[in-house]
Amino acid sequence: MLFFNHYKVFGFIVFFIFGTVVGSFLNVVIYRVPKGESIVFPPSHCTSCNHKLSTLDLIPILSYIALRGKCRYCGERISPIYPFVEALTGLLFALLYVKFDISLVLLKYLVLVSLLIVVSFIDIREQLVFDSIVIPGAVCGFLLSLPTWRDSLFGILFFFVVYLIIILVSKLFYKEGGMGEGDLTTGVMIGAFIGLRLGIVSFLLSFIVGAIVGVILLIRNKDSKAEIPFVPYMSIGALLAIFFGNYLISFYLNLF
Repeated sequence: MLFFNHYKVFGFIVFFIFGTVVGSFLNVVIYRVPKGESIVFPPSHCTSCNHKLSTLDLIPILSYIALRGKCRYCGERISPIYPFVEALTGLLFALLYVKFDISLVLLKYLVLVSLLIVVSFIDIREQLVFDSIVIPGAVCGFLLSLPTWRDSLFGILFFFVVYLIIILVSKLFYKEGGMGEGDLTTGVMIGAFIGLRLGIVSFLLSFIVGAIVGVILLIRNKDSKAEIPFVPYMSIGALLAIFFGNYLISFYLNLF
């Protein structure tokens, strides 16, 4: 039906463009927060030569293509992560619009997706989760869920209790590695946004996705002992729960 609904197609394009702009800002957050830098000042600049970027350098995705992935001023290579984050944010924003249309739920999930992208890419790069992001994010999720605040509260409690148990158990068996406090706070943030019902689905899916990716990585590099950050899997699980969680719950219940 999407391709025959001009309203939806137009909205998809608008939200994709809007998402790429938001994604451009998320890149700034991902890069600067781990360095303890302001996300507002100084203005966007090349991380190699520090030259201030012009408006033409800041057009999401298109500037990267036009510049062939290199800085206009010093020729240094620009990480492809930047256009990837912009495109990913744009696509997720557009898909969320298609699923939820203009609504408070849409706004809530647009905020969650933005937060998940930030914490996931920071965790991949730094293996750190910043409370300055996830704790305000959890508060924001609860406030945006006030019409269903009980579900949000139960979601928070579910992730807090379950991940606290996992952390305590993992510390008994692993001196290093295992679950960390960042996984717990990220889970609390997710629970605040999606509640208990979808939170349980998200929790299960995150471990399934993590197990699949972990097996693939072990097969490709059997001697690898590198720690695999779990927050990206939690984010994928949350996204799958948002888009397909209710279908999965209905499918499961129909089995009995």
